[in-house]
Amino acid sequence: MALLSSSSKGVVVSLPVLLLSGAAFSAVLFFFLFSSPPPCNCPVTPTTAVGGGGGYRSGTGERISTSTEDIEWVKKQIEGNGLHMADNVLRKGINPRTRQQQLQDLLQFKGISHYEGEPTNNHTALPCPGELLVEQHHSNYGEPWAGGRDVFEFLAESAHLTPNAQVLEIGCGTLRVGLHFIRYLNPEHFHCLERDELSLMAAFRYELPSQGLLHKRPLIVRGEDMDFSKFGSGTMYDLIYASAVFLHIPDKLVWVGLERLAAKLKPQEGRIFVSHNIKFCSRLGGEECTKRLNDLGLEYIGKFTHDSLLFNHYEIWFGFRRFRA
Repeated sequence: MALLSSSSKGVVVSLPVLLLSGAAFSAVLFFFLFSSPPPCNCPVTPTTAVGGGGGYRSGTGERISTSTEDIEWVKKQIEGNGLHMADNVLRKGINPRTRQQQLQDLLQFKGISHYEGEPTNNHTALPCPGELLVEQHHSNYGEPWAGGRDVFEFLAESAHLTPNAQVLEIGCGTLRVGLHFIRYLNPEHFHCLERDELSLMAAFRYELPSQGLLHKRPLIVRGEDMDFSKFGSGTMYDLIYASAVFLHIPDKLVWVGLERLAAKLKPQEGRIFVSHNIKFCSRLGGEECTKRLNDLGLEYIGKFTHDSLLFNHYEIWFGFRRFRA
């Protein structure tokens, strides 16, 4: 029997059909209101995080990355104050000194104050080497020190971190990135394994004191060969990351590290991020790489990119998660 018929006067719908349609609509509405959707095992789509456009807010409600409104505000401040500066040109101060000249002053005069007392009477509580005071270590990375903030924003937002999260960096160097995590996280929640003594000296004797972050008590350990035993066995990490570190480590040692770290990563929500490339994996071939990751309970979730807020900079990260406990 035809349910719908058309004529020159339009479409005619019989009364039984209207009643049936109403019953069907009610059934569909009931289904969507009271049924739970099945769990989704869909693959994660790689995303692109662009500096200055992030909108993730932490558990405290504070924005991590710079907003569009922030950028507009600072532009208005510059314009309102009539400030003008040519590209890459900065007028020197009253007593302009290069880093090398500042260092020479520190060595010659035993400090800017010219204090001449006995070392035991020196009023400096934590004497710092001159090379650190003039921040020579900020030039160790081949790119501006400011890039550390960009990395922090990308990782913190990608992993949806809150101040109570646990974070481990493999090779934190002089804390170009780590400083931002230490400031954001609760005390003792930032851990790092670093092998280079000079980098550790810069972190402990200059960066942490000068940034007022000693009270955050980060656990920074000197070590190598992917030995994480000093961090204890009970800590589960929300984020583990390595910036350009795996490029300089033999593939075999990288896999040793992943094996040790897999059990320390929180299942499902936890993330591992590795920058630049994952040749330790791709050199094995796609199927073998996937199999070895699967044996560790890890899976590859995609390739991510982010830009910089302050300079032309583009960085690539590869993400992994732990899919089983």
